[in-house]
Amino acid sequence: MHPKVLQLISSFHQGGSERQAVQLTRLLKETQQYQVDLACLDKSGALLDEVAQLGLAEVPEYPLTGFYDRNALVQVRRFALHLQRRCIDVIQTHDFYSNIFGMAAARLAGVRVRIAARRETIGWRTPAQKIVERQAYRFAHTVVANSEAVRQQLIVEGVADRKIVTIHNGINLDRLALPAGFKRTAALASFGLPTAPHLRFVTIIANLRHPVKDHATFLRAARQVHAMFPAARFIIAGEGELTGAMRQLAAQLGINDRVFFIGRAERVAELLGATDVGVLSSKAEGFSNSILEYMAAACPVVVTDVGGAREAVIDGESGYIVPAGDDKQMAARIITLLENTEQARCLGERGRVIAEQRFSCAAQLAATRSLYDRLLAANAPRLARRINSGQREVA
Repeated sequence: MHPKVLQLISSFHQGGSERQAVQLTRLLKETQQYQVDLACLDKSGALLDEVAQLGLAEVPEYPLTGFYDRNALVQVRRFALHLQRRCIDVIQTHDFYSNIFGMAAARLAGVRVRIAARRETIGWRTPAQKIVERQAYRFAHTVVANSEAVRQQLIVEGVADRKIVTIHNGINLDRLALPAGFKRTAALASFGLPTAPHLRFVTIIANLRHPVKDHATFLRAARQVHAMFPAARFIIAGEGELTGAMRQLAAQLGINDRVFFIGRAERVAELLGATDVGVLSSKAEGFSNSILEYMAAACPVVVTDVGGAREAVIDGESGYIVPAGDDKQMAARIITLLENTEQARCLGERGRVIAEQRFSCAAQLAATRSLYDRLLAANAPRLARRINSGQREVA
């Protein structure tokens, strides 16, 4: 009998947590070693199309209006009954909201293996939210951190070292492969970008929903880069309510005709294939998916020294790391890469090798399976013995 594993995701919008959760669901299903279920708090978002192709059972939704009202209790009970009916052996949650909701329901349902997650070093939480988050971690058997930096932050917050496991994000290298017959000019045109051959493009892929991504620093650096390197153009790929404010800032800086807001990046491989430098300007991160995408596309990077950036980027060998909020150093490093194309190419190639060796989907899956095996053996020994002996039973 294969273990029954359920992944709980907050929504299907294209954030880092959501994409990683959907990717892990696909990887687990492809092994054919698990019976995989998926559930959510909000059944909306672009990733639903990808989920539909996985051939899973119906994805139930448990909409919340808050954690402190009657509806929350009703939804927790509904989900607990679903976990019991489906005889779920392992539940894994992926962010703040799914942690709290999922761990409470799984504890109520008696799920034998409960895995929570932490994906940021700095939590933007109210005191009340911090209390319920700590309780969720208590209900979990393990908390997965997506970087060593996040793991250390959890320890500072009082989570026992033995309870934390670091599993880095995985990057789907196939998703970053350029399509056959790729042409840079055609790709640029398809994104509504200028195609003059002398132009060089600096790209940031980050949502515009939260100031933590600090697009303002990116734009201030862009102004300095353009002053020294007039052929530079700047691409902001992402969507959110801060788009208008960043457009206004670009205009105030006098570079609005050099900055292109292209919205959500649907074709990341083609975008990065036309990019000369990839940038991350965040004030805080856990472990950035954008960095891995840049690296997998052999795109040299300039990233801020936050979260797990140093676990992915070797400063001076596969890209450059600069202090958060330091637009001057960011601009200087971008200019270095634009002016030294051979150096930029070497750094990009080194980054791709690191992505392939350390942050592949295969590495993520292997670490996750090892965690499941260990926790099943510790928390459900009879089930683990049946699985290991190859016996097949009807659930």
